[in-house]
Parts: sequence; structure tokens; C-alpha cells
Amino acid sequence: MGNQHIVAGVDSSTQSVKVVLRDAATGQLLRQGRASHPDGTEVDPTLWKIALNSAIADAGGLADVSAISIAGQQHGMVALDSDGEIIRPALLWNDTRSAKAAEDLNREEGGNAEIARKVGSVLVASFTASKLRWMADHEPANAARVASVALPHDWLSWQLQGAKDFSLLFTDRSDASGTGYFDPTTSHYREDILRLALRHDLEMKLPRILKPNEFGGTTTSGIPIAAGAGDNAGAALGIQAQPGDVIVSLGTSGTAFAVSETSTHDATGAVAGFADATGRYLPLVCTLNAARIMDAATKILGKTHDEVGALALSAPAGANGLTLLPYFEGERTPNRPEATGVFAGMNLNNSNPADIARAMIEGMLAGLADAVDSLIALGVGVNRILLIGGAAKNPAIPAIASALFGREVLVPPAGEYVADGAAKQAAWALLKELPTWDLGKVTHHQSQPTPHVMDKYRMLRDNTVGW
Repeated sequence: MGNQHIVAGVDSSTQSVKVVLRDAATGQLLRQGRASHPDGTEVDPTLWKIALNSAIADAGGLADVSAISIAGQQHGMVALDSDGEIIRPALLWNDTRSAKAAEDLNREEGGNAEIARKVGSVLVASFTASKLRWMADHEPANAARVASVALPHDWLSWQLQGAKDFSLLFTDRSDASGTGYFDPTTSHYREDILRLALRHDLEMKLPRILKPNEFGGTTTSGIPIAAGAGDNAGAALGIQAQPGDVIVSLGTSGTAFAVSETSTHDATGAVAGFADATGRYLPLVCTLNAARIMDAATKILGKTHDEVGALALSAPAGANGLTLLPYFEGERTPNRPEATGVFAGMNLNNSNPADIARAMIEGMLAGLADAVDSLIALGVGVNRILLIGGAAKNPAIPAIASALFGREVLVPPAGEYVADGAAKQAAWALLKELPTWDLGKVTHHQSQPTPHVMDKYRMLRDNTVGW
């Protein structure tokens, strides 16, 4: 054990922060900790720092750690003044007040095709640039003070260094590619878009872009800090995804993303052209409503998650005609920030717990089946679909997902794959080569395809534009 190097990986997500400590060479899990984040779409970043310190303590501290890396929720706007102080609470990815600001920026940049060419994505409310424009329009005094903009993982990596020197602020391609003012094909910021968003021409001191296997600084106790990543890129690294793998992640949001050797530029806005954490690309589709639909089902039905799954499996595919459009918190893909959820086709026959459970799970997953189809339409190769996230542990989820996707679904063992990806990134920078860790037993799920369920879902989706 004397030669063992321990690495720490952090996942600072919307709802909580998780810390894993692993053996750098083998990936063996040694310790872990977690702490909760406050609810809401607008959060004081100092609460993330407090939670991170709590999670580190819960994991037994960092005294024996050789390197650390932080992955985090994408897009969150941490606006900093010239003294490095936080100007206002961070607006998170799921804050939809910036929807009109996104539309305005897309138009001012020459339309959807042009903005997608410049930054890989059509801007929606989630993107940092959209939130900066919202601030410029609604809080111009705050916008005028902006000297730098960090994302959650950038800011936390900076805080670990215990300084407010902007030269110590760093990030990576994957997280920067979610700002809306970074071109993942050239790995450079588009400061012209940033200035347009903020409506001022002040020089910005943005986080420098590190290589995937590079250290950017050290903690106050001297532990090297690796580049970090956006949460989805971290998950792809943690699950050791290769080109041809599509990962469907069921967290607070639902995402479908693929590791790709080539960049994407989708003028429809369905697919975001992000970068991954290895130097490749990560075309991604995000839905706002995933695991929380399961939470809503437990409240509606008065059942546990497992009981909801068992009820769903006891009902036929299509829930006897009951269909859910799951826009409980608005939606990002399709871009309907003001939408609400819709139950359709209700009758006396399907007004029962089993059909309601089935419709809610089918509705949650149907949007992600659409997401996989959007990736395929852009030429992204799909060899395997891997299902991850807390909801994937429910036996009903992979079975119904396979039926809706019309193909086999693979489920790795439950794990903190975003934090694992960050740990692997720290190990890569420490060992000078990317390690391969044993993920454990992967289960395979193959169900009879149910295209009629997707047909009904798409009919409801396309006929409820105003909802």
C-alpha cells in the first residue's frame, strides 16, 4: 500500500455534492461522502463550497489524497466582479427566465444556423450566455460590474486554491462548451458573443482552458487540482464511453449524449455540440424532466419508487391509451420553457395506479428516445446504449427503455459516474496515462419494441405546442 496513490473525484450536481476517493491505478473505491445542496434555480455559490467541505469531511478528509478534480453541473452563471467577489446568486441551468434572452442572442448572431456554426449549439435558456443577457436586460448595474464569469466547477476549483487571483481560474473544454461563448472545434472563447450578451466591451478575464490531463493549481494544502469537467463529460469518462456509445442519464435532468470523433452543429437546436473530457466531442440532448417525474409518481400514487416500477410493469405497453407529456418544469428539448405537463387519453378504464405509473415512466423515457433519434439524425453512430443515473436502478426503467428505444439497453452497476470521471481525470493527470478501471457487471435488457407508444407520444407532443 506504500505506493498507492489516492485520487478524489467530486460531482457538484444540482441537488447534492458527492466525493469519491479511489485508488488511482485500479479504481478501487476507498471512501466516499456527500452533502445536500439547496433547492431552487438560483443559488449562492458559497453554499456549494460549504457543502463540498462537508462532503470531504464525510469522506474522511483529503490528508492522504495525491490529486483531486471537480466535475459539476453545466451552464450555471457565477458572475464575478474585479475583486473576485460574487455579484449575485448563480442562475442554474434549469432557470428558464432567460428563454427570451436566448432567442434574442440567436437572432442577433445571425440566426440558429450561424450561432450553431460558431459555438456548436443553438442557445436556449440553459446556456450561460443567455443568463448573462438576461442580467444585462434586467440587472444592468450588475452586468456592468462583471469582470469574469465562472461555472460551478471552475469556481469550486478556484476556491480550493484559496485565492481570488483570476490567473488561477481554470476550466476545461467540456464545461466551457456549455457557455454559449466558446467554440469547441477551435478550443477558444468567442469573446465577441460574451460582450454582446453582457452589452458592454470591458475586457473579460475568463478561466483558462486546460488540457484534459493537466493540473491547473493546488489546494491550500498542496494537493494538485486537475482540469475538471462538465457533469455529462465526467459521466462519459467515468463509464469509459467510446465512440459509438450513447449514454442515457436519468438525473434531475435527462440527457442522451455520445462520444464522437467529430463536432456537431445542429441548427434545429435539438442537439448541443459540446466537447468531452478527452479531446473528442460530446453531442448531447437534454430534457429538463427525468428522475423528478418518478418523484412525482410516488407522490401521486402514494408508493415507493420500486412500487411505482412494479405497478408500471403490471400494465400493458401504452398504458391502455394513457399518455403523459412530462413537461412538469417546462422543457429544454423541445424548447418549451413555459410548458406544463399533460395527461391525455384518460378514461375510466385507465384511471388506475398501474396505467398511471406506466404512462409516467413511458412519458419520461419517450423524450429521451426522441433524443437518441436526434443524435442518429446528425450522423452520430450508435452501437450501444448505456443507461445510468439513480432511476436506472428501478427494474421497470431499463425494460421500458428498451421497448421504447427499440434496441438493447445496457445498465452498468449503480455508481457515482460523474464523480468517478473526475477521479479518473485526476488519476490521468497524476499517472500521465488514462487508467482503465473495472466497472463491474453490466446487465443487458432486451424488450419487445413498442413503436405504437412512441407514435402516440409524438402525436401528443406535436399537437400541444401551446401547453
